[in-house]
Amino acid sequence: MLDIALPKGRLGEKVYAMFEAAGFECPSIREENRKLIFENPELGIRFFWVKPSDVAIYVERGAADIGVAGKDILLEYEPDVFEMLDLNIGKCRMAVAAKKGFKDNTDTTLRVATKFSNIAERFYREKCRDIDIIHLNGSIEIAPILNLSDVIVDIVETGKTLYENNLEPIETIVPISARLIANKASYQFKWEIIDKIKEGLSKQVRD
Repeated sequence: MLDIALPKGRLGEKVYAMFEAAGFECPSIREENRKLIFENPELGIRFFWVKPSDVAIYVERGAADIGVAGKDILLEYEPDVFEMLDLNIGKCRMAVAAKKGFKDNTDTTLRVATKFSNIAERFYREKCRDIDIIHLNGSIEIAPILNLSDVIVDIVETGKTLYENNLEPIETIVPISARLIANKASYQFKWEIIDKIKEGLSKQVRD
């Protein structure tokens, strides 16, 4: 049985539709229920829903053979997995944002609010910029408004939330999209079916 971790929510539904179109379907997943695990014994595959930020953990530790995780998660936590394919969905970007009219005073330490501390740290280290990271888990946008931080580092899709809070993106760090990942040991033993799935999904990406 090949175990596949899918991210819960809208992204996961899009991802499953790609698996289905590639010929790796599991009809029970379309039924109205609260189940989290779905099997197709004929194809030898089992899907399960997990929190998007946890997919990489399931794959890295071998509870799932393959999964789909955002590039943001892979950059932030650097799990020891194979990144197999860019699915070209769930597209957004990791960006620096600040209050409108913000000017960076390089004589002072820049206060950066984010839940992506490692990404922010690497980005500013490459710029040789002295920063103070303030790790937050949600509502990052209010940090500059309340003068907790000078800037934020966060995922930006449309930018609507930023603009509504009088903030604006000032720099893009990296584009983000959903990636197919594989457990390294699983790939050694199940490479044939994993490659078949990768090939089927890559046709969806091209189409």
